[in-house]
Order: sequence, then structure tokens, then C-alpha cells
Amino acid sequence: MRHLLLTAVLACAPLSLLADPLPSWNDTESKDRIIDFVDAVTDPERPEYVTPAERIAVFDNDGTLWAEQPVYFQLFFAMDRLAELAADDPSILTSPTLQAAAEGDLNTVLQGGHDALIEVVNASHSGVSVDEFQDAVAEWLETARHPETDMPYDQMTYQPMVELLRYLRDEGFKTYIVSGGGLHFMRVFAEEAYGIPPEQVLGTYTGTAYDSDDGSPVITKTPDIAFVDDKEGKPINIERTIGRRPILAGGNSDGDFAMMEWTTAGDGPRLGVLVHHTDAEREWAYDRESPIGKLVDGLDKGPEMGWVIVDMAQDWSRIYTGAN
Repeated sequence: MRHLLLTAVLACAPLSLLADPLPSWNDTESKDRIIDFVDAVTDPERPEYVTPAERIAVFDNDGTLWAEQPVYFQLFFAMDRLAELAADDPSILTSPTLQAAAEGDLNTVLQGGHDALIEVVNASHSGVSVDEFQDAVAEWLETARHPETDMPYDQMTYQPMVELLRYLRDEGFKTYIVSGGGLHFMRVFAEEAYGIPPEQVLGTYTGTAYDSDDGSPVITKTPDIAFVDDKEGKPINIERTIGRRPILAGGNSDGDFAMMEWTTAGDGPRLGVLVHHTDAEREWAYDRESPIGKLVDGLDKGPEMGWVIVDMAQDWSRIYTGAN
């Protein structure tokens, strides 16, 4: 009888009582607040209870789920892809910016600002089918290495955030990526890296065109940006695509501020989780002055909005899913 009673108790107990749901998080206030929130919204006996259908959690990718320094990883892909294409057809290098990108001259590309980045992305991401493009991304992820860590890019995902995603899904949440990164780029690795299927990935996307003239339908990427999923674009895309206001949002920069503000301004229990890059030894330390992942509004306004400000150096015992 005692064994049956214990079994029944354990079966009804919250996950956090059975095992540590976030083992790579140190026992700090950040971890406690996240677990307290999840316990509250998943317990039918609590006034904060939220039905499973409404348990929507959205996360930025660059700097939130994987690293983003010294530049967004998709730019490294774009430059490598451009060099590969130019080896077959040098005539595609129609400007000094494209020439520099193909030669791996990151500084020159960055000095060109937003227009230079768009030029490199357009030249490297368009004129092929979505399937061909995603095959190229998958091949790149298999072979490319980060210039500073020498790690595969998809091993530079953050182990604590992967655990958080898994924990939320175990507790009945539906998890989404909502990122300024490319939609077709992220869909290649999101399911294996994070357990998030392609249909739950929202991102910036180029134009596309459908063609079936030869009886073999194909969707081709065209050289224009159709939608930028950043800043105010994030809550707009969430409303348009998901159709529910999330109850939890995670980000790391001012590009995520609108998404997190909109999420936590809704009725009922809400939580914002802001990743602050404070660990110069195991990763990078940056915030207010950084050209990549600049963080000002979140630090200044997040605490008064009740957000959890994650201090990577203090709150995480491990950084990457790959070797630390």
C-alpha cells in the first residue's frame, strides 16, 4: 500500500519535484523564478493556471539560443556560400562588397553597413530553390567552424536554453523561435538543435516565386527581403502567424524588446526572460555598446516590467551544448 501511495504521489508531482528540470542553471533567483512561474501556470489548483492551448513561449535565436559574436552566424554562411558560388562563376562578384565577402574580408563588409549586408545576403541566398538553399545550409553546418572557438556552429547553442525549451514542452508549452535570422536558414537546424519543428520557426524571409512550367513545381528564393522579423516586426509576425499572445518570451537584445514588452503586457501571468551576456571567459561580455546584440532598453526597463534578467556568468554552470 505504501508503495502504491508513493507512486501516486510521484505521478502527480510537478516535474521540478521529481528532478532538476534545469541542471545547467545554478541555484539562483533566475532559476527559481522560472520554475515558480511554470509551476504556477501548469497547476490546475492555482489561480494563475493557464490552459495548455494558451501556453505559448517564443524565443529569439541569435544571442538567445545560440551565440552571435563576432557577427551573426548566418553572415558567415553567406560569405562562405558566396565564395563557393564565385568559384564557379566569378562574374557574380559585381561590386567591391561582394568581392570582399567572397575573400572572407569581414571588416570591409561590416564597414558597408546595412546595405552591404543586404547585398551579400541577396547574392548568396537567391536564385535557387528553397530545397537547394537548405541543402547548402545543411552541408555548411556539417563542415564550417567558428573562427574563434573552432566549434561547429550548431554546437554553440546554449545548453541552459535547450534545457529550458525542453522543460517548457514537458510542461505543456508550445515553443516557437521568433528571430531576425533567415526563416529558411533556421528551419534547417531548429528541430535537431532545439526540438522546434520548422512550422514553429518565424524569421526574416526573402521573396519567393512558384514555377511549375516543366511539370516539376518548385519554389525559388528571389533577391528581395519580403519581411524583416526584428524589433516591432516580431510581435506583428507573432500575431499574424501564431494568432495568440505568448505568455513567455525570451530574448537578449533591444531587437527583442517589442516582442517581450508585448508578451508581458498581456492579462494574466506573464514572464520575460532576458539573457544578459556577462561571461567574457566562457563566451563574450557585451551589452550597451555592442554593434551586435546591443542591449539598452531591456536592462533599463526590464526589471520594472518584472523580467528575469539572466546573468550568464552567475546563472549558468555551462554555456554550450558542445564542449565548454
